[in-house]
Amino acid sequence: MTRVYVETTGESRPLAEAELRAAAGALEGVAAEGLPGLSAVDLPDPAGAEQLARRLAFARRCLTAVDGADPEAAAAGRAADGRSAAVRRLGRPSGGAPDPVVLATGRAYVAAGGTVDLERPARRLWIASDADGGDHLLEEVVPVDRRGLLRRRISLLPYQRPVGLDPRLARAAANLAAVVPGSRVLDPFVGTGALLAEAGLLGGRMYGIDRDAAMVRGALQNLAFLGLSPEAMVEGDAGAVDFADPELRFDAILTDAPYGRSSGTGHEPVAPLLRRVLGRWADRVRPGGRIVVVSSGGDDPLGPPWRRDESVAVRVHRSLTREFRVYVR
Repeated sequence: MTRVYVETTGESRPLAEAELRAAAGALEGVAAEGLPGLSAVDLPDPAGAEQLARRLAFARRCLTAVDGADPEAAAAGRAADGRSAAVRRLGRPSGGAPDPVVLATGRAYVAAGGTVDLERPARRLWIASDADGGDHLLEEVVPVDRRGLLRRRISLLPYQRPVGLDPRLARAAANLAAVVPGSRVLDPFVGTGALLAEAGLLGGRMYGIDRDAAMVRGALQNLAFLGLSPEAMVEGDAGAVDFADPELRFDAILTDAPYGRSSGTGHEPVAPLLRRVLGRWADRVRPGGRIVVVSSGGDDPLGPPWRRDESVAVRVHRSLTREFRVYVR
């Protein structure tokens, strides 16, 4: 097993932790003992560390421990290839008083044949302390591509609507749905396609439905802009229409419940609409699959054998809170 330490962001700690657990589970990992300020998971494959970093939205970086009796010895062991490195302490700004452990670790790295480059290092090394004050050397696996997420904001896509789920929230929801390459993912209220886009970027096979023809066309535009092509997109009432193959089964349902003036529901209240639509498609989810609903709260739209396994409320605007609910059976 490979232990991976994750520095989550401070934007929404409950959602960040829920996303991490689900993403690790999708990679067949389990929660592990972390360090102060760091969560941790054990993954069965060393390559999983990079896969995890490329999945997460609410994280800054993923790291692995460097073997060695102390940070200086560990750094010296890493320097043999002559690559450049930057050494910093986690959770501490780069300015301020010098950190003696960081300085000593950097000197040990140079003495062993490496070089220090604080601007464009080939590797990034971090000092982290345990609960007893002992220092450990960690190496950053790959930075989380938070800028890439921001480039998928609704304001930068070809089809735009006033109401659009932030790509960071959409990616977190796709992780909560445990999407992996090859997963069949259904969004029965596809809207601008934000949730399907993140599922597709995780390797999922995308299926969408929306009663608004303009939304279907717009979602296809946005997905194509991101280099994605859905398996099928259907226009119509998700409680009545179907795909060409009515026996099609899904690994996950991932949807953002309609809200706001720009979201058409055919004048049907949202709560009964959700019950009607999700009740219809829930039977088409394979055993072990998940249903993830982003909503404004209220009663559960699904009954037995489905049960709510996770619920995280996130304030997305000054007066708007969205709840991320995960249902399993």
